[in-house]
Amino acid sequence: MLPRVDEEITFRKLEILLAFLECGSLSRAAERLGISPVSVHRALHSLETGTRCTLFRLEGRNLQPNDAAHALADVAREVLRTMADGIRATRELAGYASDRIRIGSLYSLTNRAMPALIMALKMRKPDIQTELVLGANADLLRKLRDGAIDAAAIGLPPDAADVESQLLFEDDIFFAAPAQSPYAGRSEVDLADCVDEPFVSLGEGFVTYSGFVEAFALAGHAPRVVMTIGDIFSLMNLVSGGIGYTLLPGRVRSVLPANVCLVPLSAHYRIRQRIALCFLRARERDPNLLALLAACRTQRFEAG
Repeated sequence: MLPRVDEEITFRKLEILLAFLECGSLSRAAERLGISPVSVHRALHSLETGTRCTLFRLEGRNLQPNDAAHALADVAREVLRTMADGIRATRELAGYASDRIRIGSLYSLTNRAMPALIMALKMRKPDIQTELVLGANADLLRKLRDGAIDAAAIGLPPDAADVESQLLFEDDIFFAAPAQSPYAGRSEVDLADCVDEPFVSLGEGFVTYSGFVEAFALAGHAPRVVMTIGDIFSLMNLVSGGIGYTLLPGRVRSVLPANVCLVPLSAHYRIRQRIALCFLRARERDPNLLALLAACRTQRFEAG
């Protein structure tokens, strides 16, 4: 059983003790804490009652701390620091972060959408620290469920009863080809005409890979994939280098290599991605997430 601490000793009184020792006088400590000098004096006297020893001596009209007061102050600093850390850890486990937020993002959202969202959040909570974690759709969803991130801007996950979402925008999938290719001048591309063409692709877990697979399923044939890559910017460079064609979302249009163009797919193969800010339903009352949601609603996100 833990030893009993006298009820006269409280966190607030320990804070007052530290303020008094740092400021050197009752009046300056009172000014820092926003209370009266009398309240400071009463708290210090109460600590003497609670510890059952003398902590101060009177020199003229001034209180002077003795060695016992300084020893109690050393313990008070450690106790208050430990309790602050404990409260922070408790709030994080309960889904309430205090001074930072970890946001997952698709690579393709870092050009426009995520900077705009982070700036909008900073306008609402200037002191919050933001950590951006990049990854594939499936990887970010797993990190969200594991608690490694607080929210994620990803392709809207299907059948995710544990996830709440705020739609950011919808984005069309396009056929990506070098500007000098025979497909570049077309008004649209029929994937049925591309049976023998080489393609490059993202790996499984990327939302754009899911659209790639879905579009070719509608075309009734599997693409001839000659290379798989792990990020969308490298994928665009492979198309630029003539390694193969691919399918890309319209939001990357502004960061395409100069010799890569996006051509609409024929109506039968058109796929739309729904990009949303997602977070766990269990954390829907987290003040940081509420601020992030409010920031989302003030922004007008566009695909291209």
